[in-house]
Amino acid sequence: MTKHQTGPSSQDEKTSEAERPPQTVQEMRELMLRVSRGETDISLGRKAQSALARILELRGDPALLSITALASKLEVNPSTLTRLARNLGYSGFSSFQQVFLDAAMAAPGAFYSRQAQAALNGEDADGIGGVNRLCRESQANIERFIEGFDIDQFRKATDLIVNAPRVMVYGIRQFHAFSSFLTYGLRMIRSDVHMLDSNNLGVAEGIAAMASADVLIAASCAPYSAPVAEAAKAAAERGIPIVAITDFANSPVAAVSQAALLVPHDSSFISNSLTTFILAAECLINGCAALVPESSKQALSARDQMIKRLNIEL
Repeated sequence: MTKHQTGPSSQDEKTSEAERPPQTVQEMRELMLRVSRGETDISLGRKAQSALARILELRGDPALLSITALASKLEVNPSTLTRLARNLGYSGFSSFQQVFLDAAMAAPGAFYSRQAQAALNGEDADGIGGVNRLCRESQANIERFIEGFDIDQFRKATDLIVNAPRVMVYGIRQFHAFSSFLTYGLRMIRSDVHMLDSNNLGVAEGIAAMASADVLIAASCAPYSAPVAEAAKAAAERGIPIVAITDFANSPVAAVSQAALLVPHDSSFISNSLTTFILAAECLINGCAALVPESSKQALSARDQMIKRLNIEL
């Protein structure tokens, strides 16, 4: 006698879940990370991935109100956005667009962007207008960082860092300063944290000396530094967990990471703005300390005693 199923099979459930498109910006960002890491059957071309990554940072932007305006801002054809929406499981662009419009209803970042532009009216870039603009843009980036904060990725990052026998941090050019700050902060609560290629000892040598239980923190944002992307990829191939500090979900360091913190940095600064990246580093340092409060207190106490012993502070 044939036994009939009375409910959906597990395969049906998987199919249903796979066909359900993201309902929130957060779900969209999580899907973007999975696509970037090859963890989903959804296949997006490089242009579509780049477009989606940029759209995720446009909350409150008027360009989201029409497909033609959005396509123009992203420098793609409207048909690219239509195909993107359908590949993600939406019936068309309008249902895809609605996710971002719903999120934009209360996006404080839009206020700060308008304030930044208003601050420049009648002011030269070398005057108070230029100062106001940079400060307002940093405020907007911080608001966007909070709005898009992925607590699961953050907790995964802090867990990896706290439990790793050794942590290496790698960033070059501007991100060398970021890496130095993050290394300094993490070393306040644990000793075995180092900058990869410190004192020019060699990136290849540093990665080769790492064990699979260690963690590499790779920091880079667009335009991405090829040496950092390649180092992260090489470390990942050796089975070393990667924590990415980057901007977009489709960045080369996010693609090989186990945890990624995405940091907005849109600014009129002449180079990439590090303001929100430094804030992200502070959050990461505090988050790691909170996971191991007793050992962190002991490490900070020992540090204070040695600073006093060596008369470092007046």
